[in-house]
Amino acid sequence: MAAARGFFARAWLTAALAVLAAIPAAAIEASNRYRSPRNPERKIRQSTELIVLHTTEAAARGSLAKVSERGECHFLVTEEGIVYRIVDRDREAFHAGRSMWNGKEDVDKFSIGIECVGYHDQEMPLAQLHAIRDLVKELKKMYHLSDDKVVTHSQVAYGAPNKWQKKKHRGRKRCGMLFAMPSVRRVLELSARAPSDPDTRAKRLVVGDDYLAKVLYGNVDTMKGAYGKVEAKVAAPPPAPKAAVKAAPKTVAKTAPQPSKPFRRIPVTIEDLKAQGYTMKGAVSKNITAAQIAGGKWNSATTYYTIRNKVIPGNMINPAKIEVGMCIWMK
Repeated sequence: MAAARGFFARAWLTAALAVLAAIPAAAIEASNRYRSPRNPERKIRQSTELIVLHTTEAAARGSLAKVSERGECHFLVTEEGIVYRIVDRDREAFHAGRSMWNGKEDVDKFSIGIECVGYHDQEMPLAQLHAIRDLVKELKKMYHLSDDKVVTHSQVAYGAPNKWQKKKHRGRKRCGMLFAMPSVRRVLELSARAPSDPDTRAKRLVVGDDYLAKVLYGNVDTMKGAYGKVEAKVAAPPPAPKAAVKAAPKTVAKTAPQPSKPFRRIPVTIEDLKAQGYTMKGAVSKNITAAQIAGGKWNSATTYYTIRNKVIPGNMINPAKIEVGMCIWMK
């Protein structure tokens, strides 16, 4: 009898280990500080066909409190590049609202929602875009999704009929609109986007916002001025060898355009700061202010504040939120 129990125990353990081995590793580094109390009650999602990018249209603190309380997304990414886990990635999060994609309504049932602190028509810090890029890359790998399956909320949302628009119409909210723009998608390392709206093409919905449709599927890219420069820096050729410059005619050397300096990644960790030559100049205390430590550069883009493993550029720091214990890093 004991031998039989031992056999079944070993068989159960072997089966359990096989199941665990089949589950993808949780390679996503995210804080659980704002994990939603709604998480346990949410259903396990049956399929994952899309990653939906949102913009909060509000500041981080209020957005974190709201999405956490209601379980309105799977992840939230702050301007500093911090990723918060709100609802487990394999559960349903109520992020898409009234929605449709390719004839299927209730996009929550087959998508992952990522809220990004910011606004649909304003540029975001590169530290934030790099964090979104890395998060999306991991999720694409886990769920075997192609680049065109990364969409914006404005691509799946549609409004109810109202006194101005009697028909159902697509993308009444412009939430996440900038994530469809080619310059932003290149920073996110997404090489493709959905070529057209499958639901307006099939006449299930109508276009209610002509400008939005041009952004989502046309050539309107209001972020090109901001991120086109970043692309140029990334793609810049290396400087020519000194010997080649000497051999070139003087007239060519004077008129030839100089290659751009390679793009420097904005530090998002203390290790990044140290690697880029930053040193800690001091810590804010009751008796020592940030201005006393950093002088006139306390709010400069080349000054960084760190606390609780967060790295905040000086030009993004809210003076009211400079707290005791914040360390200031400068070159």
